Amino acid sequence: MFRKEQHSNAVHRFRIDCTSLCQCGRMNNSKCAITHNRRRPTRIIRCIYVVGFMDLFGVSMIIPLLSHHVKSLGASPTVAGIVGSTYGVLQLFSSTVVGSWSDVVGRRYSLLTCLLLSAFGYGLLGLSTSIALFVLARIPVGLFKHSLSICRALLSDLVSEKERPLVMGHFNAASSVGFILGPVVGGYLTEHEGGFYLSSFVCAAIFLLNAGLVWMLPWSETLNHRIDANANSKTKPSKSYDELKNSVQQNCSDKNHVRHPNASAVRSQTNGGWGWRDISVVQPAWRQLTSVWIQIRMVASSDMWDVFLVRLLMAVSIMLYYSNFSLAMEERFQLKPKVTGYLISYSSMLGALAGCLVGPVTHLYNNNMSALLLHSTALTCTLIFLYATAPNVWQVVLTSTFFAISTTIGRTCITDLELQRGGAQASGTLIGAGQSVTAVGRVLAPLLSGLAQEVSPCGPASLGVVLGLVAVGLLLVRTPKWDSKTRVKDKSPKQ
Repeated sequence: MFRKEQHSNAVHRFRIDCTSLCQCGRMNNSKCAITHNRRRPTRIIRCIYVVGFMDLFGVSMIIPLLSHHVKSLGASPTVAGIVGSTYGVLQLFSSTVVGSWSDVVGRRYSLLTCLLLSAFGYGLLGLSTSIALFVLARIPVGLFKHSLSICRALLSDLVSEKERPLVMGHFNAASSVGFILGPVVGGYLTEHEGGFYLSSFVCAAIFLLNAGLVWMLPWSETLNHRIDANANSKTKPSKSYDELKNSVQQNCSDKNHVRHPNASAVRSQTNGGWGWRDISVVQPAWRQLTSVWIQIRMVASSDMWDVFLVRLLMAVSIMLYYSNFSLAMEERFQLKPKVTGYLISYSSMLGALAGCLVGPVTHLYNNNMSALLLHSTALTCTLIFLYATAPNVWQVVLTSTFFAISTTIGRTCITDLELQRGGAQASGTLIGAGQSVTAVGRVLAPLLSGLAQEVSPCGPASLGVVLGLVAVGLLLVRTPKWDSKTRVKDKSPKQ
């Protein structure tokens, strides 16, 4: 009885002094982490949504014009194909490295670097009057156009595991809207003389504007959020008054240390088996490269091959669905390209709106991402089969409606599952590795589509059904093991 009274008095005195401790200059606009719950930094999250929208808005202005421009420079179809594949090959090798680098030096500096170098690449593209200069302009974009991946990693740092699907879905929706509107503006600019060059410079200006927005983001919210997370995870009710007081003082000093520009090592944490160290960007390059190599090696040696294999199979399957969509609609149902374009735009808009459904759907599944991924994969496979066997256009419209929703949910599920399995502290490396797997799919899909199309106009979609069934079978085998590991992790005592 005496100990309970003593503990309650200590907590009462701590709450009184906590207010004064939290008035230190580096903790303005933040509340004591011990007596208040963590609050999601909504301002910076909304700003990241804007960054994602503007990113794909600028890129989608350029993408439809690239093949036409490189041919206008005198490139043969074969050379145009090789030049077009340069971007995908560079993305394949750089996605994981840049993602891991963002874990090492921090999201702010890596995101700024990617945006500025991408702006340089698109600006150089606006000066490309020869094939050599065109290829040179695609190199910095291929190596550093990973701003969306870093944004996703930053969002995973800022929200809890339960909130992550909702926030990721909203981010994907905002990005998709930009991808829908961009071609409209790019097509309008192309109608003027030198339209491609004007579009390239506008895209470069958008990336520079994005870099300025990232520079001015309220990064203090992320620092306060991390300190709150550390304090909440380390504080126990049985701590004495002096221990609690010292904990808050240590948080204040830690924050001052984080904000110092020449800090050599800010923080080292471990979560779910993944260690990461957020060091200053001014550290020697060899130390940064060593940390990046450690991160990548940990991902490569992990037991996550099944998640990445499912991602690869479904990426190729979905790309096969879209690979010859226009040609198949013309050969099977005599649809004009204009009508097919309307159908594609309709599906794209539904995909953007479906991003807002991810949160409610995951809540309906009680955040069981394994079951949701299995069901969305099975639905996607079924819809591809119905498209391949559709007797009329209206069945294609119906399948396209649900296909856009199922693929959007499945894409968010696989990313969230990667972070659950690998640990959110290595989110940059994991998301980068996922993008590298998707890049492999971009390389394989055109080849497989060409071979399957030799057999039938429905050949690519039929092959997509086969790959989807393999992914469903793999999920049926591996999902029980994932769930058992999750239950063991939840039952294990927290340190």
